[in-house]
Amino acid sequence: MIIRDAGLDRERLRSQAPQCVLAFHVVSFFQEQFRLVHVEVSVRDISDHAPRSPRAQIPLEVSEGAAVGMRTPLEVPVDWDVDANGLQTVCLAEPHSPFRVELQTRADCAQDGGQLPRSATAALSVRVLDANDHSPAFPQGAVAEVELAEDAPVGSLLLDLDAADPDEGPNGDVVFAFGARTPPEARRLFRLDPRSGRLTLAGPVDYERQDTYELDVRAQDRGPGPRAATCKVIVRLRDVNDNAPDISITPLAAPGAPAASPFPAAAAALGGAEATSSTGPGTPEAGAVSLVPEGAARESLVALVSTSDRDSGANGQVRCALYGHEHFRLQPAYAGSYLVVTAASLDRERISEYNLTLVAEDRGAPPLRTVRPYTVRVGDENDNAPLFTRPVYEVSARENNPPGAYLATVAARDPDLGRNGQVTYRLLQAEVGRAGGAVATYVSGDPVTGWLHAQRSFNLEELARLQLGLEALDGGSPPLRGRATAGLQMQGQDERAPRLVTPRLVDASALLPLPWDASLGSLATRQQARDADKGLDAQLTHLRLRGDGSPGELSLQLRRSPQPAGPLTAVVAALDEGRLALRRSGAVLPAPALPAPSGGQMVLVPLPAPPPNREGARRAAP
Repeated sequence: MIIRDAGLDRERLRSQAPQCVLAFHVVSFFQEQFRLVHVEVSVRDISDHAPRSPRAQIPLEVSEGAAVGMRTPLEVPVDWDVDANGLQTVCLAEPHSPFRVELQTRADCAQDGGQLPRSATAALSVRVLDANDHSPAFPQGAVAEVELAEDAPVGSLLLDLDAADPDEGPNGDVVFAFGARTPPEARRLFRLDPRSGRLTLAGPVDYERQDTYELDVRAQDRGPGPRAATCKVIVRLRDVNDNAPDISITPLAAPGAPAASPFPAAAAALGGAEATSSTGPGTPEAGAVSLVPEGAARESLVALVSTSDRDSGANGQVRCALYGHEHFRLQPAYAGSYLVVTAASLDRERISEYNLTLVAEDRGAPPLRTVRPYTVRVGDENDNAPLFTRPVYEVSARENNPPGAYLATVAARDPDLGRNGQVTYRLLQAEVGRAGGAVATYVSGDPVTGWLHAQRSFNLEELARLQLGLEALDGGSPPLRGRATAGLQMQGQDERAPRLVTPRLVDASALLPLPWDASLGSLATRQQARDADKGLDAQLTHLRLRGDGSPGELSLQLRRSPQPAGPLTAVVAALDEGRLALRRSGAVLPAPALPAPSGGQMVLVPLPAPPPNREGARRAAP
């Protein structure tokens, strides 16, 4: 049996079979006889093939989170030889590889077992796949603190959290959110960007309301089995002077309270009673009101003033001052509290109300202040007696007046208030006249109006003048009183006319004989009259037409005529000074009565001289 030139190739004949046997039959002919021979040729493998990698570059992916010893399937090199000539070993070309044989990062080495071993190499590219084995990390650590001014505008950046995760892809993609322990108030005031982690101010904050906020921030990646980290962010607010001081006033009595009540109320007010009036910055002042009795002594307590400022430090330190009148002053009591006390005596009748001003100012830069009006009303006390408008009243009254006739009005003033200023009148008891009658039987006084009325009909001849004592009382307790006097002067009624008594009138006329040789200026007669009235009504005036003599006298003023034309008359009259001017007239006649002239010059002329027969003439004379 001869092997042809092509030779035998076990690997082509049987590939990777462990035995390579070529079987065939041989038939031999001899002398027409044949013989069948079964031949089997065993082809023995030699190391004529080197190992061959399926690919020159073998990619491999291994998770970084793979456990130590974990096997990863790998396409191994192929060696067509078998048995000892086949693939015997696979090893890593890098002796210090972090992988074991089953795991290669760069290449493997395949070697057969022939006498002259053959080998092959392939590059093994191991790609380490990222595993979500890292949690996000905050650069600030587990706790971060930030300070924020309370007047910071909305949108201000507080902190850039910027948590990092070294993983790749979704494993390192971090999102931010507030944790469950973040209170709702903080969620409203602060905003956390879920992608960037920027923490900003979302609403106005107030240091006086809350000065510290704790935010629970959670950072979490988006990989499978996500990992998270938390950071507590402490936001501390910095105070700014944004609050004006508050003023609280506790008056010691409400308006309209009795004057004696404020001082017992002081103990309750100082013991912690709530202020009856308070205000904050910008409040227009409806002011508080205190009522203080006008009899209060110096240093009397009027009100308690409390000041406060919600700011801190110098911004919350308050100083207070009182302006308006020197009758009151502000006295420090304890921290932030003051007492308003009287600094002088008070007089309601002089000043009934004081309009004061309280000013509270903090020590911030610039300072803020609150101005508060404050009113002190002075309560009335019965410290003024009634005062008559005149100390002495002069009153005239006509006699024969009807009982109950109005005489006069007396008045007294009391500047006190209420009952303390209500005045009533009365007459002081006294005895009047020779009989000693009570004054009330002559004159009555109205206790409310002060009107004086006659109780009886007056007679000037019985009582010419009446002296009255007047008293005015107020309604205080005890009452105060004032006094005055009234002089009641009686005026006559002029009810009687004067009566001429000299010369004696007969039928309202008188005959006056005058000597025929009477000289000029000689007295003809002297008149006398009487009047039963009193006072002015009894004062007489004697009237005559002409005469240079004294009133009440008639004298010869013209030379006599030797031959008088007839009897001449002179009209005389007696007139009193009463209101009715009553007069009584009489004609003085030397002969039978003749009508009196209506007016003109009154001249008395003597009678003619007697005839020569003097005796007869004398007898004929009247």
